[in-house]
Formats: sequence, C-alpha cells, structure tokens
Amino acid sequence: MKKILLASVAIAAMSAPSFAADLGARHYTKAPAPVVSPATNWSGFYVGAMGGYGWSNSVSASVPGVGGATVNTNALKGGFGGGTIGYNWQMPGSQFVWGLEADAAGGSIGASSTVVGFTGRDRINALGSVTGRVGVAFDSALLYVKGGYAWANNKVSASGGGLTVSESKTHSGWTIGAGVEWMFAPAWSAKAEYMYADFSKERYAANVVPPGVDIGASVHTVKVGVNYHFGWGGPVARY
Repeated sequence: MKKILLASVAIAAMSAPSFAADLGARHYTKAPAPVVSPATNWSGFYVGAMGGYGWSNSVSASVPGVGGATVNTNALKGGFGGGTIGYNWQMPGSQFVWGLEADAAGGSIGASSTVVGFTGRDRINALGSVTGRVGVAFDSALLYVKGGYAWANNKVSASGGGLTVSESKTHSGWTIGAGVEWMFAPAWSAKAEYMYADFSKERYAANVVPPGVDIGASVHTVKVGVNYHFGWGGPVARY
C-alpha cells in the first residue's frame, strides 16, 4: 500500500511542472491588438460655414403674349456667404457615403446698366439649395457629386427722373455639381465645390408696365467651406 502511495506522489510531482507551465502559458496569452484602419468614418450630423463667387451663364426675358429671347451673358457676378447643415451615412467597411445637405447664403450677384438717364439693376440677394449627395471616401478625403432643389431671391429695380421702382421675387429651380472634402483634423473638414443652378422665370413689373416681363437665369457658383462633424467616430478599428 505504501509503495502504491509513494508511486502516485512521484507521478504527481513529475507532472506538476508541465501543468504549471501550461497553465501559465494560457493565463498570460494576450488577445491580438486591434488593427486601426486609416479610413475615416464620415457618418453623422455636421454644420459649417461657406462662401464663394457666382456668375450668370444666361438670362432669359420674355413679354407674355409677345415672346422674348435668351441672352448668353456673364454680366451677373459677385460674392456670397452663408451656412451649411447636413447628415452623412457610411456603412462599416464601405467607401461609399450618402448624405443630405441644405445651405443658404446672402449675396450680391448682380449687374447694372444705364441707358438715356435710366439705370436698371438686377441682383441676387440670397440663394440656397437642398440636395442629395453621393461620394467615395479615400481615407480622410471624400469625392462627391450632389444635386437637387435650388432657390434664389432676385431683385430688379429701375431709377431715373427722380423715381425708383423695384420688385423682388423668389425663383425656384434645380442644381447639380461636384466637390471634394478633406478631414484635416478630428471632427473638422474643409471643402471646395462647384455648382450649376437653373432658375425658372418669374414675372416682374406687371403692375407698372402690363403685362410685365418674365425673367429667368442660370448661375454658376464656386465655393469653399469648413464643416464641424458631431459624433465624429475617428479611424475605424478592425480586429
């Protein structure tokens, strides 16, 4: 009986070092560290400020019942500045970004001319858009196209002989364009963008010189801006 007991103790003693080594190896084995992808997470709300320059591509004018013409011109030109708000969606592991964006700006995009002592002026005082946006992200850079609804508040005035008459109208239309955005710091991005907008005709001076004149225009704009992204996720961690 003693011999059997001693043999059991000896076997246990010889097994202890390997068991302890195995236990230690299991205890101190660490999980693999996460690999951080350089791709930026663009999802979430953002707000920003922007400004730029606009000019006309063509202005169309017609008298109801008589007809009119479209004049190719770049006479309307000037600057603008305002704000932006939007939201982006980006699926994990995907480069594609979808978004909705709205912007509005005050401006002074206009022209004037004087004929026989009378001065006529046309000026876009405000403009904006509500658009959908689709882009492809390359790390911290986003290339995108956008399009949707556009509006502009336009003022036409004439003065001469001590009299001045003016009238403002809001024109609706459509817009399309493209741009690039760069996340230059956590939650902060800068953008550059080109847009083309075509605005429908509105009737002016119907109460002054019946039946009035229908005026419409198309406008090019280039703008730069800075956006702040709420809830910015930073680089995407992958295991």
